[in-house]
Order: sequence, then C-alpha cells, then structure tokens
Amino acid sequence: MANETLDFGGQFDAADEAQWREAVSKALKGGHPDKLVRRRPGGLEVRPLYRETDFPSSSDPNGLPGEAPYLRGGTAVRDRFLPWDIRQSFAHPDPAVTNDEILRDLERGVSSVELHIDPTGRAGVAVHDATTLDTALAGVMAQICPVALDPIDGPGTKAAGLLALWAERQDEPKAVRAAFNIDPLGALARTGLLEDGLDLSFRKAAALTETLSLRFPLASVLRVDARPVHEAGGSPAQELGALVAHGIDTLRRLDGFGVAPDLAASTMLFTLAVDGNYGVEIAKLRAARRLWARCVEALGLEPQPMQLQAVTSARMQTRYDPWVNMLRGTAAAFAGAVGGADIVTVRAFNAALGTPGELGRRVARNTQIIAMEESNLGRVADPAGGSWFTETLGEELAEAAWGEFQRIEGEGGYGACLVADSLQARVGAVRLERMKAVARRKDEITGVSAFPTLEEVEAPVTRPDFESRAEAVSPDALSQLVPVLAAREGEVEMAEPFFPIRLAEPFERLRDHAEKKTHQTGQRPAVFLATLGPLAEHTARADYARGFFAAGGIDAAEAPEVPADIAEMVAAFRASGCRLAVLCGADKRYGEEAASAAKALKEAGVQRLYLAGRPGEYEEAWRAAGIDSFIHVGVDVVAALELAHAELGIT
Repeated sequence: MANETLDFGGQFDAADEAQWREAVSKALKGGHPDKLVRRRPGGLEVRPLYRETDFPSSSDPNGLPGEAPYLRGGTAVRDRFLPWDIRQSFAHPDPAVTNDEILRDLERGVSSVELHIDPTGRAGVAVHDATTLDTALAGVMAQICPVALDPIDGPGTKAAGLLALWAERQDEPKAVRAAFNIDPLGALARTGLLEDGLDLSFRKAAALTETLSLRFPLASVLRVDARPVHEAGGSPAQELGALVAHGIDTLRRLDGFGVAPDLAASTMLFTLAVDGNYGVEIAKLRAARRLWARCVEALGLEPQPMQLQAVTSARMQTRYDPWVNMLRGTAAAFAGAVGGADIVTVRAFNAALGTPGELGRRVARNTQIIAMEESNLGRVADPAGGSWFTETLGEELAEAAWGEFQRIEGEGGYGACLVADSLQARVGAVRLERMKAVARRKDEITGVSAFPTLEEVEAPVTRPDFESRAEAVSPDALSQLVPVLAAREGEVEMAEPFFPIRLAEPFERLRDHAEKKTHQTGQRPAVFLATLGPLAEHTARADYARGFFAAGGIDAAEAPEVPADIAEMVAAFRASGCRLAVLCGADKRYGEEAASAAKALKEAGVQRLYLAGRPGEYEEAWRAAGIDSFIHVGVDVVAALELAHAELGIT
C-alpha cells in the first residue's frame, strides 16, 4: 500500500451549504429543507443537516476518551482483542440443555453469559436452587467468563444469593467476574409487584451490596434498567430520564440502609435497549453517559466510568418474515459498538417466535464477532466523537431526558412515580403516538407492513419439552450468606407494569387471522386488482395495492393478461371468485374511466371497491359511482385491513 494519505474528497468539486439547499429545493419542487425534518414520537426531531456551529466541538466539551468525567467511554484505548463484552442470553428451561448451549457458545466466541431465569421454566431457565444453578453453570470459569443474571420473577435477591453461593465454591472467589443484577425498582416496573415491598426489598439489596462487593470485588451487584420503558413504547428521552431517576432513587434508598452512594454507584450496571435506528441510538448511549456524569458531579462523588450494557430491542422484532430481524439486530449491534457500550447483547432473530435454538444464537453471536473482527468497530475509541449530528442530537436528548428526570423527581422519585402510575401514563401516550405512525405506515416495518411475503420460509425455534420441579428456595441456605434474605415482614408493593409491545403486532394479528382462514378453507383470501390502461400506467399503483393488502394476509388476484378495456377487466373479476376489488391506474386514466369501471364492477358483484390513490376533486362523483374506499400514503392501513377482513368474513 502507498504510504501517502489519499485525499478522496479532492476528487470532487468543493460544495457549500448554499449549493446543498439549492439542490434540496429543486428536489422538493421549491419546498423548504424543513420538510425533511423527521419528527419522532415523543417530540424528538432529526434534521436533514447538522453543522459545525450546531455543537461547539472545537471546545471539546466531552473531554477525552478514558478521562473524567468519562463522557466518551471509560478507556482511552479499547481492548484490541475484545473491545466490548459479547454477552449472550440463555433461556432454555432445562438447566442441562442451557449448560450445553453455554459451553458451545463460549467455544465459539461468546465472552460472557446471561441467564434469563424463571423458576417455573415457562419463560426462562428453571433455576430455583443451588443444584439447578450448578447444572446450568457446570464447567463455566467465572474468573474469565462473567456470569450475569436476568431474573423474571422479582428483584433478583434470591437468584443473587444462589449465584453468590456458587461463586464461593470457585477456585478463586475474589477473581469471580459476575453481574448479580439486583434491581427492586426494575422488578416493580417490569412486573408491577414487589412481594416484599420497596423498603424490605432495598434492605435486602443493601445487605447484599455490602456483602457481595466485599467478597467479589470484580463483580457488579446492582442493575439500573431502562428497558421496561423502551419495550413499552417509550421515547428515547423517557428511557434516559427513567434510567437516571432509577439510578438516583436506588442510591437514595440504599443510603437509607447504610450503603454509601460511592459504593453503590461503583457497583451499578446500566442497561439500555437499542433498536435499528442507529443514529439516534448512538446519540442515546452517549447522552446516558452525559446524564449520569452530571448526577455523579451533583452528588459530589468521585468521577467513575459508567458501566453500560446495550441490549437489542425486543419491540422491533417481528414474527412474520423474522429473517429481517437479522438486519435489525445488526444495525442495533452497530449502535451499541459505536455508541461505546461496554457490553452488547444481541437478541436471537427468532426470539419472538419461541425459544431460540442453535441457529438463532449462532447468528446473534456472529453478528457481534463480524462487527468486531471483520468490520473493526472496536479499533477506535469513541468513533462517533466529533460528529456534528451525534454530538448535537446527544445534547438535545440529554436536555429532554433531564426534564423527564426532574419531572419524576418532582413526583417523589422513580419508585413513587411507578406506584402512582404517572410515568406509565406518559409512556402510554407516546406508545399511542408510535402505534398510530405504525398503523399509517409512516414508520414502516419491512417484511410486515412494507414488502410483506405471504409465502414465507419458516424460521426454526426450539420447542422445549420440560417440566420444572421448582420448589421454594430454602431461606436457610441463602441466609448463611446474608441473614436478611430470610426476612418476610414487608408489605406488598404494587404498580401498573410497563407492558411490553412489539411494533408489528397489529399487522401480525391480521396476518394470524388470514392464515387461520387459509388453513380452514384451503385458499388464501384475495382482492382483485382491477387495472386500467397499459402495464406502464398501472404497475406502480398495482404494486402498491398488492403490498397494502398483503400486509393483512390478503393475496392479490390478477387478470391472466392485461385487460384491453373495462369489459375484459370485469370478466377477469368474475373469473377470479373475489369479493373485493381495487382499481389501479394513472391519475389521467382515473379521470376518464374510474367512474365507469366502478359502476361495471359493482354490477358484477364487487362487495367492496377500493381505488389506489387520492380522490381529490373526484371523491364525491367516484363514491356515487360505487367506490367505497381510497388507499394511499397516510391512511390508517390497520383500520382499512380490519374492514377488509370483516368483508371477507375473516375473524
């Protein structure tokens, strides 16, 4: 290779912002560039152009990587061989099967494991005592492979106690690297229930924090988790505001039980979900560091790096055409790596279908390995640093999140806010806004609401045949380590949980009903494409209509040859056996023939007639001629498809 620097930009003529604006105005037919501003649910705006003047990067307000206040990550130089921790989640109910999966994945590039624990085995690994945990972790060397917990049924104190007993039996207990992930507030947000109440839960958490941080100095004990807000449909600012409020309330409550804030802060693992919109997600991860550094400063604590885990979003995954989830996971993993996450967990692409098997875990693992070893995403410390877009958006997100944090604090803190259901209500409002954008396909979901495939290749998942024999965890065994774990005098705390959603669910529900109808009748529901004019005229709108109805599981029936006139089109409709039809053609052709075609189709027995396009000035006349509905960009696609299902008798 040549040693001199190659000036690729020098091969092009210099351009300035005025030229860009002129080109944009021309493309928008005289429109202003503000038309390109993307307004996201929750109020976030993403502009089409960011300038150096938008963020004072020359003054270096973030400091340097690896230096206090650690706004650009905890290290100046990322580990060449493992720039971030590849953490894989395991959820097979059988502990023995989980152990086989863990050992196989560790051999193939995973660097840490996270057990998704459900003692019943219905939604995770059936770990409920020391024996089942020993089975799941047999052969795992926690000195080199961190073991993390993700309990589904509570704050994690029981599971943490079991992991502590397991770690005590390792060859070098003080070298054990674990993430106990005790999180009472997260359990309340996720499940809506704390059987021990907040006070007793935090008294137990306080005792464990002191004990575990002393016995396992390389481990993290507490988790601060904003994923419930994300998975319930919240905005990035709400996620970040909840993350900070969660952390501060945890410090405050633990301080009340004698755990110094500097000790508690040093043993926290912060967890955020990241989706496929990697530009926003990179800014979100950087904003998280900015927010927590401000809190550490305000509390008068010694500056310390924020340990940050990024987990790819569950709400972005789809059940139909799940193979596209590989691309979503890749984009989210990119955000985690470039955004400076210390730990990245990629969900299996088929996780929404059931328990992922070898293929799902392999793709999740290799997504990160390729990003790390072939794309070299970890070779640069803070690769997004200095980007005008990232820096500006990160600052705007931090400001919006700080406002949400102050609102939560004004309501008594994160715990009180959850009990009062006030944050849940605000997240619900954003979720509604988000789902409206999905229903109108303003936010398209590839493979589901956009470019759906009716004949799919099935993605394999594991169908576990396992029955848990879970019994109550013996308090005597755990109280050997921390006596307070045996306490049972707390009052139950309840709140409205953050119910997780998947954005594709409204369309998937329609697809489910259509698939059921197909299996019952042996024939897929269909709509007839009534095309006007030659192929070149009607192709664009016919393709639009085909995709529109396929999003609801409805196939498109067409004439075997392009109809030469309305009479041939009507004959083809009669032969199709369809009850619904959609007129497809060019605007000029609509003006000349739409009314006549509509009358002819209605006389031929069309139960409901659509027209692909906006009616404009012809709406009244076309409705009088028999056109019932108009499908075009901006309509509520879900509502339109629900009506089509009703017409076809699909329930």
